[in-house]
Amino acid sequence: MKNKNRRTDKKGNLFTGIGLLLIVAALFLTGYNIWDDYRAGQASQEIVNEVMQLIPEETVKPTASTNAEDTEIETEASETDQAAEMPVTMIRGLTYIGIVEIPSLGLKLPIIDEWSDARLKISPCRYVGSVYENNLILSGHSYKNHFRYIRKLAAGDSVIFTDMEGTRFEYEVIMQEIIMAEDVEGMLAGEWDLTLFTCTPGGKSRNTVRCKLVEEEN
Repeated sequence: MKNKNRRTDKKGNLFTGIGLLLIVAALFLTGYNIWDDYRAGQASQEIVNEVMQLIPEETVKPTASTNAEDTEIETEASETDQAAEMPVTMIRGLTYIGIVEIPSLGLKLPIIDEWSDARLKISPCRYVGSVYENNLILSGHSYKNHFRYIRKLAAGDSVIFTDMEGTRFEYEVIMQEIIMAEDVEGMLAGEWDLTLFTCTPGGKSRNTVRCKLVEEEN
């Protein structure tokens, strides 16, 4: 009888120990996630300040005009469109293509030229596309200070992208959709001027925001 009680006690202690380890692991993971979120927010804020210092005074997006000087500007812009190469600036070993602003979320974030898992931990990245071809897609981590809350954006909300030459492109949110993580074709589908996306909890799908360029009045 005593041996049976001892075995029961040992099993009970074992389960208790496992339970405590699981609690400690959960607390550690929660603490790490909070720290990582804070770190990402601080890193992107430091870099966006550096990017803003390097961007020249804001210029107006070229529009059609019969003025000779404006025609020359328009031609230069068209050549840039054909190349579809966005100007970049290197900061801390990474190249950036500009800044995205989402006023309704209070966000102003630098955009890294090419995406990778490691780079997404620093700041949102260009997934594919270009502002000059009206097909830019930006990917962001689901950090609180990155793209986590883009799911709260509503139709009509403003999203602004400023490139490294100071040219400002203003977009209007049109719709939201959920796209499965492996559905690359779905992400690239449609004639959207700007797309923002981030992973949902668990990472099986993507919160995706589709935007259209706001045309300037001549």
